[in-house]
Amino acid sequence: MSFNMNRINPNQTQVFFHDGRFETLTNEELEDFLLQMGLTDMNESIEQNVTD
Repeated sequence: MSFNMNRINPNQTQVFFHDGRFETLTNEELEDFLLQMGLTDMNESIEQNVTD
């Protein structure tokens, strides 16, 4: 499943799927989503970019 992410504020990220759907996720929901997708390393880099 392909998707793009856009941080819209410090506590929420929009996930845009290539089939046209999107979801707005809290940090906790985003972490769960990325774990389900097997992208835990990506989550760590997102957290670093937000806090830098």
